[in-house]
Formats: sequence, C-alpha cells, structure tokens
Amino acid sequence: MDPAADLGWPSYRLSPVERWRGGDHASLEDCIAEEAPIALMYNGQPHVVMLATPLDLEDFALGFSLTEGILASPGEMHAVRVYQRAEGIEVRMRIEPSRCDTLPDKGRNMTGRTGCGLCGAQTLQQAMRRPAPVGPGVLVDAAELARCLAELRGHQRLNRITGAVHAAAFAVPGKGVVLVREDIGRHNALDKLIGALARKGTDFNTGFALVTSRASYEMVQKCASVGIACMAAISAPTGLAVRLALDTGFTLIGFARDDDHVVYANPHRLIHNSHDS
Repeated sequence: MDPAADLGWPSYRLSPVERWRGGDHASLEDCIAEEAPIALMYNGQPHVVMLATPLDLEDFALGFSLTEGILASPGEMHAVRVYQRAEGIEVRMRIEPSRCDTLPDKGRNMTGRTGCGLCGAQTLQQAMRRPAPVGPGVLVDAAELARCLAELRGHQRLNRITGAVHAAAFAVPGKGVVLVREDIGRHNALDKLIGALARKGTDFNTGFALVTSRASYEMVQKCASVGIACMAAISAPTGLAVRLALDTGFTLIGFARDDDHVVYANPHRLIHNSHDS
C-alpha cells in the first residue's frame, strides 16, 4: 500500500504504457512517480511552494526549516499539520513567533521547482549562505562506506518501484544505514532526512550522509548547517560544493560506487586500511 495514499495524493500511480525491447512489444502498466505542489506556511503566512514527492512531509517541513535557517533548533517548531487541497498539499507550521518575524527576509517569490536548491532566493546573500565550520564528525572506514552504499539500495523502496526518485541516508559507523528518505528531488530527500533525524533527537555529529545524486553546493550547505560533517554522493560534486566543503572543514566524497570513491575535501575522516598506491 502506498503510504502517501491517506493524503489523497499518492507517491506513485499506475499508468498504461507500450514497452518495446528489441522487436518484442507488450502493453502493460508501469509505476510512475508523482510530484505534488507542497505549500509551506508558517504561523498562517505562506512562504514557498515546492514540488516534491507527497511522502514524509512533516519531516520535510522541519528539515527545510532547519536547513534554510528559518529555525535555529527543532524545539522552535511547535506543531505541523498536513492538509489535502484540490490543487496540492498545504503544510501548516506553528513556530516560535520571533522566528516568524524573520520570514520576510527569507522570502521566496517563486515556486520551487522539483528538487530546486536556490529557487526563489531574492539576494546573493540568501543564496550563498555560509555555514559555520563543522565539528569533528566521525571516522568512516572505506570498507564500511562500501557496505553502506550496498545496503542503501535495499532501502530505496519507492525508487525500486518507479526508478525515478533520489534517496538520502544517514549511516552510523558500526551500525550501517539507520535512516533513509526518498523524494523526486535530491534536495527534498536530504531535507526529509534531516527533519526525520531532528525529530528523533539524533546527534548529527554521530554519522555521515549518503546521497544518490550529484553533490551540489546546496547539498553540502544543508548538511553542514545542521552539523553533519561528511557526505558521500554517488555522482560528481560541483566546484562550489568543493570550495564550501574546504571552507567549512566538511569531508566531501564523490563517485562513491561499490569500492570506488574520490575524496574532494578533508580526507582525514575516511580511513583506508589497504596500502594506497
């Protein structure tokens, strides 16, 4: 059963398709990932509409609020309610009034497209926020990193059905992958993960992030802003991401696939037991 169906907006739908493989043809149904307009509102005030997978939206609301600097801590979020509307979904949050006073300075004047990281930022200062340097973080054994990457594939339920969504995971040395969130947008998946961890009271300094996407500036920014000190991405980083990682002491790993990986910044957190050639 689709866990988002109770919202009235499923995370995937069945669609009739014509499939061709070589010269063989079949008429069948395929699972298509859904995206929905998600309106985020603070103390009755509209803030932004994002396109996202309609799943784990309370996690998304908290994670977005933390990584965007709207909230300084999870305790400043007092309540979250999700409402189905004809045009999409409203997420209404009640937050500390003093934090709501800063919303006009963080205002976004356009819809955030699927997985967009900077959509609607009104100034360069808003777009290029620099997190404080990260803490010591954890040491990650390269062999364990490979095991976690393999383990992550088994947690990607929605992607296994649709082949269209990203995952963000939190792994803890000695425990493996402990939490995964999925979304059609890579930034959304990471916000959902961070929100879920914050709701559980997890110490972000005790693990590292895995993402099934490229490592963009915003992905590093989101992790570093809450205190995650290391991230491994299955694809490449961008130049801005590498520079931000270097500036904040963040360990950035790209092309992490099976036993292969490339460390782009601060390699001291990754342990290699074999002799480097």
